[in-house]
Amino acid sequence: MAWRNSSSVAVEIRRSITDGTYRRHDRLPASRQLAESFGVARNTLRDALQQLEREGLLEIRPGSGAYVTGIGDQSIPKAVEEAAPLELIDARFALEPHICRLSVLHGKREDFEAMEGLCRRMESSTTDPTEFAEADTAFHKALASATRNNLLIWLIEQINTVRSLDEWTRMRQLTLNAAMIDQYNVQHRDILNALRSREPERAAAKMKVHLETARLSLTRAAET
Repeated sequence: MAWRNSSSVAVEIRRSITDGTYRRHDRLPASRQLAESFGVARNTLRDALQQLEREGLLEIRPGSGAYVTGIGDQSIPKAVEEAAPLELIDARFALEPHICRLSVLHGKREDFEAMEGLCRRMESSTTDPTEFAEADTAFHKALASATRNNLLIWLIEQINTVRSLDEWTRMRQLTLNAAMIDQYNVQHRDILNALRSREPERAAAKMKVHLETARLSLTRAAET
């Protein structure tokens, strides 16, 4: 079975809401049951539910569960559903270098500590592409969150939705080997070090290097 991250789980739950499987005011199954049904960890499910709550589809009530609050018009946009992996990289080129600059301006110690934890998680996942991919997605989400810009956070979540679709998953499986993961880990560290030293242009430049590496890897995989 293909690996699943929080965005791919959110896609499936969103689809169940928009097709009427879950209706307004319905309570979703318990977190443990949902996590088991999707074959993911509880924290991955939690991230998916929080994403849907930000979209206005769910309300999470502590001690009670997740309840459907939205319907109908929250399906995956056609531009997202049909986006190719290289389109994703180009969109990230347009956004993430400036996200780095804003993260330098608005990021707090706890943001950088969260990214530190995710770097360590990625660095311990050299031989586990599934674990690396989940931590990689979380790192870029944490970077966007550090901007304190809700529109940019939402846009990165849409990009992460693309990363959960079949074509992207196939390409990641073709490109994520131990050597590539090692290279990405060095680049993530470089980005985080620039953020912590409050160097916006250096952080943006490091992000461009990272995205260029990803683009070259995807281009080579597409040619095979």
